[in-house]
Amino acid sequence: MRTTFLLISLVGLLLVSARLPLRAGEPVEYNRDIRPILSDNCFQCHGPDENAREANLRLDLRDSALVPLSDYAAIVPGDAEHSGMMLRVRETDPSLRMPPAETKKQLTKREIELLQEWINQGAEYQQHWAFLPVEDVEPPRVETENRNHPIDRFIAKKLEAKGLTPSPTADPETIIRRLYLDLVGLLPEPSRVDAFVMAYEQNRKAATNQLVDELLASKHYGERWGRHWLDQARYADSHGYTVDSPRIMWPYRDWVIQALNEDMPFDQFTIEQLAGDLLPEPTKAQLVATGFHRNTLINQEGGTDDEQFRNEEVVDRVNTTGAVWLGLTVGCAQCHTHKFDPISHQEYFELFAFFNHTVDVNNTGPTVEVCEGELLLEDVDPELWESLQAAERKLAELTRTKSSRQTAWEKSLSDYKADSTRAVWQLAEATRYQSTTPDQLTSLEDGSLLAKPGAPREVYTLEFNPPMQPVTAVRLRVLTHESLPQQGPGLASNGNFVLTEVEILQSGEPVEIARVQADHAQPDFPAAHTVDGDSKTGWAINIGAGSAPGATMNAPHETHFILKKPLLPANGPVTVVLRHELNNEYNIGRFAIDFSETTPAPISESVVRQIAMLAVEKRTDAQKKQLAAAFSQQDFEQNATEKEVRNLKKKLGLGKPVKAMVMREIERPRETYIHERGDFLRKDKKTGLLNPNTPEIFPPLVRATENSQETETEKRASRLDLARWLVDEENPLTARVTVNRVWMRYFGQGLVKTENDFGTQGAYPTHPELLDWLARSFMESGWSMKQLHKRIVTSETYLQSSHHREELTKVDPLNLLLGRQNRLRLDAEILRDVSLTASGLLDETIGGPSVYPPQPEGVYAFTQTKKAWEVDTDGARYRRGMYTFFYRSAPYPFLTTFNTPEMQSVCTSRTRSNTPLQSLTMANDATIFEMAQGLAARLLTDIEGTSSSTNRERVRHLYRVCFAREPFDKELNRVIAFKEKQEELFRLDAEAAEVVINTHLTVLASPETAAAWTAVARAIMNTDEFLTRE
Repeated sequence: MRTTFLLISLVGLLLVSARLPLRAGEPVEYNRDIRPILSDNCFQCHGPDENAREANLRLDLRDSALVPLSDYAAIVPGDAEHSGMMLRVRETDPSLRMPPAETKKQLTKREIELLQEWINQGAEYQQHWAFLPVEDVEPPRVETENRNHPIDRFIAKKLEAKGLTPSPTADPETIIRRLYLDLVGLLPEPSRVDAFVMAYEQNRKAATNQLVDELLASKHYGERWGRHWLDQARYADSHGYTVDSPRIMWPYRDWVIQALNEDMPFDQFTIEQLAGDLLPEPTKAQLVATGFHRNTLINQEGGTDDEQFRNEEVVDRVNTTGAVWLGLTVGCAQCHTHKFDPISHQEYFELFAFFNHTVDVNNTGPTVEVCEGELLLEDVDPELWESLQAAERKLAELTRTKSSRQTAWEKSLSDYKADSTRAVWQLAEATRYQSTTPDQLTSLEDGSLLAKPGAPREVYTLEFNPPMQPVTAVRLRVLTHESLPQQGPGLASNGNFVLTEVEILQSGEPVEIARVQADHAQPDFPAAHTVDGDSKTGWAINIGAGSAPGATMNAPHETHFILKKPLLPANGPVTVVLRHELNNEYNIGRFAIDFSETTPAPISESVVRQIAMLAVEKRTDAQKKQLAAAFSQQDFEQNATEKEVRNLKKKLGLGKPVKAMVMREIERPRETYIHERGDFLRKDKKTGLLNPNTPEIFPPLVRATENSQETETEKRASRLDLARWLVDEENPLTARVTVNRVWMRYFGQGLVKTENDFGTQGAYPTHPELLDWLARSFMESGWSMKQLHKRIVTSETYLQSSHHREELTKVDPLNLLLGRQNRLRLDAEILRDVSLTASGLLDETIGGPSVYPPQPEGVYAFTQTKKAWEVDTDGARYRRGMYTFFYRSAPYPFLTTFNTPEMQSVCTSRTRSNTPLQSLTMANDATIFEMAQGLAARLLTDIEGTSSSTNRERVRHLYRVCFAREPFDKELNRVIAFKEKQEELFRLDAEAAEVVINTHLTVLASPETAAAWTAVARAIMNTDEFLTRE
């Protein structure tokens, strides 16, 4: 206990000392030395929050602090002895001393001395450093040799002031492993290490630059740095709360990977995620990018208040935006004015107003269709790609105007005249017909065909003689029959069917179908689905209970296939193929085929016309849905465009389509008020309606487009305006916050330690000039993330050794001055990735749906609903950690053991820990065990033989694979001894050896040898060096 107390006390003193003047006699500086004292001890009662302010004393503003409240002012510049604040902090009576005893805070002697010096020097205030404009800073001149890189000069200047020198450059083996882990999250192959070391010995700088360029160009760079971003985006594959159903969010993850690989400028990266849907003619990728703020939780529990959880989603978006781009705890102003930072309660809800106008329902909400691989395309046919983009633009416009087009169509229905053109149909009797199941079809006297029940998913193929006259349309009639379930017309137990695809051929050549129409369709199963090329969709009809009002149940219906070009007699026989591939037994039971020389007029079932004649406000939800389905069925232009898009995607080799969650604005903005105490039910009508705006402490938001013709609604600032404001170069925070987080990834701690709090409670930068130099150069480079990375990792500060140095520890025990590199424990996903790399099992596939590697049984025992987890048996089980399916209520255990956040809210930096459970996991987890077997197999395969020299070569190979270096003699001998001991034990216990090895290992070596090398691999993979970036 005493040791713990001493350690805590020492760390506390060290943290305090980090903000003291660096040299004796240096003037006290408000931002560096005084603001932290006042913010920690005074601002809660004497700061921005007027509702919490005591004694009407405000100390965060100079003018207020100098106002006499009784006999004297709290601060009298130049006269600490007569300053009320000094009298109170020196007070010996605990009941009068400040801070009050109940706060459990007390100023140290040094803090009181600093306050006294500051007041005597004039008590000059400064605006908080993070709210000042980013300065143009010149790197300082330094005496340290070989410090030409700007970053190194800033670092060396601080070290020189303390009489310290930087550490030497790390050896090339350490450098290449460090760069691989930091830039792509994988291990370098031994051959790549050899090539780098050779090049490094010839020209150190050129070799390093070439390696950095190579890694930044790697497709794995986007995965490595995308994982960092996904933490901030609170990315997960499920909705959260107790139901925690799966959701499709992986297209957003793929967008992040691709954007980073393409080095999308960070300002554009920001705009597309926050407001891609508001850009002019947004691309599908820009819509998918808005998934950033669709990563909020969705509550699917019964009996919940949708409006409450919609408000919680908006609150999460405000807080996340503030944390990610501003590095501020804006959420502290949700219930009252921020107690430390200049963000009022009203300003919080003015930020809230930016996000209060989106379509949010308690399910997936707005979506856009995207195919597997679509967001990661490379080297595509430019003509095909442009055709797809044009078709998708047309489809987007048709979708946008669908409501108005449906209104016009409804009017045409209500004006329907009975004398519309009617086609003349002639029965086409099949000369030959067959089904997947033999003898399934029987011809009836009227020329129709009757199917027998009991067959699974049937394909009916019918052949007809060449037509006597040109045929412009083909009609399929589905008919009832007493032998069918519920009289049919389908073979399902309720009499329904699902016709998934229809093909028409002449002399074996496909005939193009222009459009499809039916007299009736079940909602979501229009007849147009029979020609969409998707076996998961189809035409079905309403059957039984729950059907749309007015629908005719278990009755004949028909669908027409209007041909693009007529079937001509001279072109040979005609074939019609009817496919039922969605559900077993959902086949058509009785049907007939007819031909027509005349193109039929558009048809609509009578019940649809009746609904169209009703006033909109009198239609039920079911009627509205039926009307929309009927319109979609005859929306020929949109259906044709959708088919064109599908065909183009097929030609581009894209996978199956999914619906990706995206943002969309509602047509009429919601009203936004202050929520008293953060309660969405207590709206402050007295203050009145709020418009979207940004906090007054920052440069004002300027709308991108303003004109006198705008309505009051259009004059409101939008999410797009907010996004552009965030990345405006006048904004003092975004660039600083971003470069600080990147720096944190490389050194374990940012130049501002409190990377998620750049407010007055946050830490002062250890190197403020370097922070501004990085921020300014980041913006001037066009917000290039890759240039920022290269700028940092080619510095000697990054490349230096991480070895402990006693003289550094004495002066700078926390390594704030960066006299050496820091050793960093690997993130959970990267630990999995390097284990897969070492084992040779890694599947390097980029993107796509999330995967299901093996995990322990019973993970979901305590969740509300049973989660589907069908373990992948192919290469997907060896995908990188970032692709593992992530349930919020029960995340993949390996990941959470190694500190992956639960993605309930924004996470800008992970906790790093070193626990016994982690060691046990690395020793016993089934997936890690499988990787150890893979590593053992790799050693036995790469280095063949059984001699003692072979074993020594295997150990060398093991170290080169896992550590990118040769083992020391002591290490080599200890591993050999361990291997021999294990081999002896397994020889005596053959049953244990069989448990340890797998089938692949049995063909490479004897059971005891294979098991021994597996034990060696497990031991090496559990070493600190394997788990650490040196």
